[in-house]
Amino acid sequence: MKRRDLFAAGLALGIWPVCGFTQAYPSRPIRIVVPFGPGGVADLTARVVAQKLSEGLGQSVIVENKPGAGGVTAGELVARAQPDGYTLLLMSNGTAVTAGLFRNLPFDAQKDFAPVSTLGFFDIAIVANATGRFGTMAEMLAYAKANPGKLNVGTINVGSTQNLAAELLKIQAGVNMQVVPFNGSPAVLSALRGGQIDAAVEILGPMMGQIGSRALRALAVMGEHRAAVLPDVPTLAESGVRGFNVSSWNALAAPARTPGEVVALLQRQVHAALASPDVRKKLADLNVNARGSTPEQLSELLGSEVRRWSDVITRAHVPRQ
Repeated sequence: MKRRDLFAAGLALGIWPVCGFTQAYPSRPIRIVVPFGPGGVADLTARVVAQKLSEGLGQSVIVENKPGAGGVTAGELVARAQPDGYTLLLMSNGTAVTAGLFRNLPFDAQKDFAPVSTLGFFDIAIVANATGRFGTMAEMLAYAKANPGKLNVGTINVGSTQNLAAELLKIQAGVNMQVVPFNGSPAVLSALRGGQIDAAVEILGPMMGQIGSRALRALAVMGEHRAAVLPDVPTLAESGVRGFNVSSWNALAAPARTPGEVVALLQRQVHAALASPDVRKKLADLNVNARGSTPEQLSELLGSEVRRWSDVITRAHVPRQ
């Protein structure tokens, strides 16, 4: 039987002729499917890493944007792709959110993908109008506790990471505040600048221009550590919300049943890319902390995020879609 016929037979039976296949991989371009439109942090992160992966793998690595349905469109495309290492998914904490937000998904985020590696983590911040009433996060929390229901905090759409992070803040800080969703970051920024909301929960990177021009003030970051670009801005944990630790992240995954040798090769190349000084610099300029992982660590991260956000969705009574 010819090698091509043997390979096709193996696919039909769900059996991979791993050795020969792995030695030939990659023999054609690889695509990374990004569940967001062009120009955002996730898209730019994927493009920076893809360029370096192309050099290491000796093949083009193409970024394909497939926004829509909260990441479901991209996830379904990759989950149903051939498990051959040529179609990859840019995972994010949004992948974990969809598991609890949607009643019926065409894929299982924890079973239908083979984790490869994390790519990086980036900050979410609480920002306020620089001329507003709050100079610190402690002042904002004190106001919220003294005036139940009167504090208005804006986020992008219901079910987004920013929106659920704000809901989690309500729960962990024990405050009664209004989380006000808007259709996109520009609308949030406009409402904040116009005084319609008191504060906003947003990805830090795109807000840095407004913070640098002193139109906005960063009250706190939501992660475990202070942001490198804002060393004087405390974390929420430092501001009195014990144990609060939320950040956004991106990662790469392949369809389930992708040969282990292919996953291992991709992971090694991702780590080599993330170790490159030029990649680290480009990601740092996006306020992304380049950080790889093992497939097992990514699987553990995804599982913990699915549990966390499913719990927040339930406790905050966020309507399931």
